[in-house]
Amino acid sequence: MRYLVLFIFSLSLYGATISFNHATQNPTRVYPNSSDNILSYSKHIAQTKNSIVNISTKGKATQTSRANPFADPFFEQFFGKEFKGQAPKNSVKRSLGSGVILSSDGYIVTNAHVVKDAVEVEVSIADQEKKYQAKIIGIDTDSDLAVIKIEQTGLRAIQVGSSKHLEVGDMVFAIGNPFGVGQTVTKGIISALNKNSVGINRYENFIQTDASINPGNSGGALIDSRGVLIGINSAIVSRGGGNNGIGFAIPVTMVKDIAQRLIKYGKVVRGYLGVSIKNITKELESLYDRDKGAIIINIAQNSSASKYGLQRGDLVYQVGDKAIKDANSFSTAIGNYKPDDTVVLYIERDKKDRQIRVKLGKKESDTVAIEPDKFIEGASIKYIARLHKVVITKVKQNSKAYDIGLRQGDHIVQIEKIVINSPDDIKRATKRYKSKKKRLYIKRNGQIYMVVFK
Repeated sequence: MRYLVLFIFSLSLYGATISFNHATQNPTRVYPNSSDNILSYSKHIAQTKNSIVNISTKGKATQTSRANPFADPFFEQFFGKEFKGQAPKNSVKRSLGSGVILSSDGYIVTNAHVVKDAVEVEVSIADQEKKYQAKIIGIDTDSDLAVIKIEQTGLRAIQVGSSKHLEVGDMVFAIGNPFGVGQTVTKGIISALNKNSVGINRYENFIQTDASINPGNSGGALIDSRGVLIGINSAIVSRGGGNNGIGFAIPVTMVKDIAQRLIKYGKVVRGYLGVSIKNITKELESLYDRDKGAIIINIAQNSSASKYGLQRGDLVYQVGDKAIKDANSFSTAIGNYKPDDTVVLYIERDKKDRQIRVKLGKKESDTVAIEPDKFIEGASIKYIARLHKVVITKVKQNSKAYDIGLRQGDHIVQIEKIVINSPDDIKRATKRYKSKKKRLYIKRNGQIYMVVFK
């Protein structure tokens, strides 16, 4: 009897049921590859074929002494030390890539890394034998985009789509020149959208695809099933150098914006807010109502952020109409604006929401030239914008800068009473104290030193 009771109890524990969401049973099968029908995208790909170009570049590659096979003591003992200097130190570096024709008069977009070190750029269209010499119009390494131009009219410009209507699962095709074998088409789907923190570019908002993208595909087109451009193939994630089904393309909306700026100005000047940011960590989550956004941890002096009242600890969760999920998406969102643009920042401060309208400044280049006669003869100076500091990159021997004790790597901290955070501070200091001896404070190996110059 005891066994019977236990058996019934067991049934009561495991007798629960669930209602499955059943798919249609016995679905109808469609056979597109029947004797009368072939499923094909050849028509749409054919109309795109002559909008894709092959790019070959030629640049200078300098050999180091280690790379010189004659720079070895074995050869020196027979031929003397002068022998190793006879080996060629420079060689020609060649590379291949792809590009996309944007206009009938010869503007072509490609990746920055395809052409940035080139002294010669040669373009051929699809399988045509004719080759064109191209001029570099502009390069933006932060987005890995560049525009080149050939002197030719009547070219077939590609149809350009929009990034707003893309969906994961859409069928896509990658067209380019992988491994230099000639124009090739590979098929896949959109695997993910808005991918960032990949570590490839400074500004990332990638389309991820499993369409095969290999070396030489860089700068080629990612098109949809209509033959419309939706992205520029940029990179792959690979352990062995080949395709592993994880490729990334720069979305066409970003491509259009960057290309227009490069064509108009020859460079991309982005809006500058002047903040350092970080992601929300688990340790910080309890301090905020939100678990997504970018936390401001530092504010540059005299920047837009400082002027309009942003504070350390502010959590930015939206920029304009774009939601911010992390520091990378915040950086990309600000980078899409131009200097003098006004943008609304949605922030959380002390668990209260605020909106702050900010007029962006101009992001200065990492390197700013300063005329030697306006500072110290013999010193080359570099401004590192992201760190807001000026450093000495080179000091010529027997120069004035060398004689007073300046050396490569010195961080310029202060001139007399003026703290140096930018080249403008140096100009202001040298102008104010123009006709007198000036105390110059530098930081070297963690220590502060003072030199005097006039």
